[in-house]
Parts: sequence; structure tokens; C-alpha cells
Amino acid sequence: MKKQLVTFLVYTFSCSFLFGQIEVKEDSTQVTSIQQEEEFIEEEEEMETYSGTRVINGHSVETLHKGVLEFRIEHKFGDMASKGAGINTLYGLDNVSDIRIAFEYGITDKLMCGFGRSRGTGAPYHSLLDGFVKYRLLHQDNKGMPISLSLLGTTSYSYMPASSLITDVSAFPKYVYRFAYTSQLNFAKKFGKKLSLSIMPTLVYRNYVAADDVNALFSIGTAISYAVNSKVSLIVEYYNNIQKESVRSNYQNSLSVAVEWITFGHNFKVYLTNAGGFGETQFIPYTNTDWLKGQFRLGFCISRKYMKE
Repeated sequence: MKKQLVTFLVYTFSCSFLFGQIEVKEDSTQVTSIQQEEEFIEEEEEMETYSGTRVINGHSVETLHKGVLEFRIEHKFGDMASKGAGINTLYGLDNVSDIRIAFEYGITDKLMCGFGRSRGTGAPYHSLLDGFVKYRLLHQDNKGMPISLSLLGTTSYSYMPASSLITDVSAFPKYVYRFAYTSQLNFAKKFGKKLSLSIMPTLVYRNYVAADDVNALFSIGTAISYAVNSKVSLIVEYYNNIQKESVRSNYQNSLSVAVEWITFGHNFKVYLTNAGGFGETQFIPYTNTDWLKGQFRLGFCISRKYMKE
């Protein structure tokens, strides 16, 4: 597994580098076109809060531009420093927490949608399909609009075989119990050219939960991004679940830190997180690992944008 993963990463980065070189060297006309597109994007990014549609695990306020298709590959490894991990598992690289592949599309400059498939952590679900719609309601500018705001709606569906134990949430006594939903208001503000802040009030609703859980879970996400330069940013993301002390005692809040760097058309992100799953319906309610116990993991995301000529 480790050798296959290393081969995959080397292949991905090599292809990205090779294609980037081909695009630049084809002819002088194409070079001019690329430079013009880069200048256009730089002008647009001066007013953008984040460089991509995600913060780390959760969505950012950003949407794709009209006609832009984005392909995403996301991967999370196993615990790095928990009991039995460390050098024995090469700090989690021997294990897989979750994998996700997705396509996302900008319908207009303000409206986008996406569809993905993830392996699932198995705690409690695996074999997951997810989809979302996001609308950019407000856009921060220099003409009086002080903040950005997006509306997000997501859903996930597990097609795993139902458990034979009726006490398991994956028993799925009814078909609708395979679904979960998220609604989110995503507020963001950029201070100068380097600092961005977000607050994301989020409601997660699951049709079927355990006896010590709740169907409707409210969480407040916060995020901060600092641009080291025009290509590299440092990011922190935290989701604080609002719940009674008598329920969900075995779960933790999601905390993640990341380094992000961008090239023309590509976005690379490497991060540490205690969340195992992908998507708001999974990492918000089902994070059950603790940073203080060494139960955090390495993850990465590679995305590639394709634009209409």
C-alpha cells in the first residue's frame, strides 16, 4: 500500500509538472494567452478571501467561476502518534482513514455544484456519495460591501450493505436513514492582502442516529488564513459542536492546520487533522479522535481546474 501511494504521488506531481511545461513551451501565442489569464486571475484574487472552494475539511466562501470544472483528489492517512502508531505505521502512512474523488462545476460566477465519492471511515459509514450546491450571496469589495457570504447545502448517501445488528446506525431500518444533510451560512472577510477570517454556522441533520446522539447537530466553524506570499498560505480551521453534555460524550471537535500552495490551474494542500472523514455530514458529527492523544493524521488534497477556451 505504501509503495503504491508513493508511486501515485510521484506520478501525479510529475504529470502536473510536465503538463505545466508543455503549456508554457508550445508557442508564443499560447504563452501570451496564459499570461493574460494569470493577470486576470490575479486581479480577481485581490478581492477573493481564499484561493479555493475549501478551507481544509469544510467549504470556504468561494465559488468557481462560470464554466470552470475542478477535479479533486483527497486522502487522509492513519493516526500519526497514537498508541501503536508512530514508526510502526510510518506515522500513519501505512493506513488509510478516507479517500475522496470529486468533480465540481461553476454554473455561474455565483452558483456552483459538486459531486463526489468517498471510501468512508467505517465509523460508522463507508461507501459514500455526496453532493452540494453553493451560492455566493455577497462579495466583499472596495465599494462598500465589507464581507462575503455564501449559502451552502450538502447531502450524503451511504450505499454500504446494511448491518445485521439492529443497534448499529448502519442497520438502516428504512431507506431514508442512509441520508444526511447540511445547511450552512459562510461569512468571510479579508483584511488587507494577507489575512482572511471566516465564521460558518452549520446545521447537520442525520435521519438515523444512535441513542446517545441527536439528529440535528449545530456547529460553529471558524477559520483563519494567512498568506505568506502570493502562492503559499497557512490555514487553521476549527468546528465547535454545540450540544448537551449528556449526549455525544465520545466525540471531539474537528481541528485542522494546513499549508496551501497554488500554481496556475492547480491547488495543493497538506494538512494535519483529527477528523477522519470528508464532507460536513461526516467530519462534523463523527470525529472521535483526540489531538492530545496523538490521534491526528496527515492529509492532502490536489485539485486541478479546467477552463473553457
